Amino acid sequence: MTRQHVRMLVWTVLLTAVASPALAQVDLTGMWAPIFHEDQIERIPGPDVGDYAGLPINDAMRMRADSWDASLLTLPEHQCKPHPSTYGFRGVGNLRISAEVNEKTQSIVKLHTHIQWQEQKRDIWMDGRPHPPEYAAHTWQGFSTAQWEGNVLVVKTTHLKAGWIRRNGLLITDQATMTERFIRHGNYLTHVYLIEDPNYLTEPLIKTSGFQLVQNPAMQPYPCYPTVEVPREKGEVPHHLPGENPFLNEFAKKHNLPENAIRGGAQTALPEFMATGGKAPQTRTEATARKPAPAPDNEVHALHVQGNVWMLTGGGVNAAVQIGSEGVLVVDTMSAGLADRLVAEVKKLAGDKPIRWIVNTHVDPDHTGGNGKVAEAGESIIAGNFANQAGGQTAANFAKILTHENVEARMVKVQPALPTSAMPTDTFFTDEFEMHFNGEAVQFIHVPNAHTDGDVMVFFRKSDVLVAGDAFSTTSFPVVDLESGGSLNGVVKTLNRVLDITVPEDKQEGGTYVIPGHGRLTDEADVVEYRDMMTIIRDRVQNAIDKGMTLEQVKAARLLRDYEGRYGAATGLATPDAFVETAYRSLKEDK
Repeated sequence: MTRQHVRMLVWTVLLTAVASPALAQVDLTGMWAPIFHEDQIERIPGPDVGDYAGLPINDAMRMRADSWDASLLTLPEHQCKPHPSTYGFRGVGNLRISAEVNEKTQSIVKLHTHIQWQEQKRDIWMDGRPHPPEYAAHTWQGFSTAQWEGNVLVVKTTHLKAGWIRRNGLLITDQATMTERFIRHGNYLTHVYLIEDPNYLTEPLIKTSGFQLVQNPAMQPYPCYPTVEVPREKGEVPHHLPGENPFLNEFAKKHNLPENAIRGGAQTALPEFMATGGKAPQTRTEATARKPAPAPDNEVHALHVQGNVWMLTGGGVNAAVQIGSEGVLVVDTMSAGLADRLVAEVKKLAGDKPIRWIVNTHVDPDHTGGNGKVAEAGESIIAGNFANQAGGQTAANFAKILTHENVEARMVKVQPALPTSAMPTDTFFTDEFEMHFNGEAVQFIHVPNAHTDGDVMVFFRKSDVLVAGDAFSTTSFPVVDLESGGSLNGVVKTLNRVLDITVPEDKQEGGTYVIPGHGRLTDEADVVEYRDMMTIIRDRVQNAIDKGMTLEQVKAARLLRDYEGRYGAATGLATPDAFVETAYRSLKEDK
């Protein structure tokens, strides 16, 4: 039986179910208990380390899983992470499905699913609404919409956080999507799901789970409060260096299986693979090549984060605005070409409230290029003796520009010279600076030697939003500007500083939101994912340096291949080779 035959068989079963009359749109509500006859060993006691059999994974995911250390889960920031919707239905808790109905039309607005284990709560929208934009926040359960195909409910899910497909280090990235089918047969419910991940899966992963209707509607809460279980150095991330995981072969030895059979790959799911003793040729798939990012639409879009703060995104760059009774504070002004659109979007949000402050998180022109136009669109409050010092009352016709003095020192050297209106009017040289604006405390935090030596993060305390600038990005490996004082260790230290500030609301989700310099809106769990990656890469490159490996040898070893598909840029300083060179140089210099 070929793999294509297996897939055709699965979809034939599904289409047979769909072929029933479309009138049904069966009632899925009620309390459902999981049936464990399917993959019981994996679902209850848990999978063995190194068991990747039957999963269509590539070399990137294989390396990622080989590096995984179960003690990672003792870190407070990992303890309360729930199963994502791509894995939660295979858990041990009952599933409750309820409906929210539009009272006027009696149509179902959404189905709500609640799995008792870890209190996994999810909305499946039935009212035809679109999925959020790509820059919106991701959640453990994702954003789901559904429609009926006959008597089968088909659900499409996007905006997922990175999560399990098997609880032994096998993950999906936050670019994965899921398609589900819910099929009811009397008192039994079949859940079929298909996961696609361009970074770690060579073809869709299809799994099924069964449930039986039960009469007990009771559910207990599942609180989780993280704590320090194992004393560790700050920022330590448990993991195995390449080739040094001593547990990978234990599963094969215990069950007398050929190693080739447990290493995963689409062919390991086929009967003939084991019939030949696992000796069929195993295709080794390289990490997915990163495609060039789609051309930005050159429009500026606004997304309300929470409290007084909005995230603005355009041209692949993020900015932020805080709006209140005192006016507007703008964090970063994007590129010169987007400045007019940024001002227009701010006016749309703020009405006649003036732009009072501009804050630059660093010197790069894609974040400071709009300074002049945005400042000219603003107003300052200047009076008394300071009016003369500021150059007369005309200075009040511009917004003030605040940044760290290291940023100003680099802006002075920009050629051709920047106009006076684009230059900072106020600087600080300390580790922190603060003000009270629009009813909340605003902290400006200097994080030295990360992207550059002048990086500033802005924390809106009441709104509970942190703007990180280019010290953190979700779109690529970090761009570490060594010539401007940046360093790899500084990036890792800054990410840990972010985690000192963020506090999740529940189940390691929500709470403090973080606006990165580039990419989608995030929370603590997303920063943890990026921090873990950066720490693991740092440790791998440092280990290679300690072994005396040259830069070319480190590049040839492809120590980043488990992250290349997700974070390797197609061009520039964040390509895998360019970032490895930066990391190597930075660590050599630090040492």
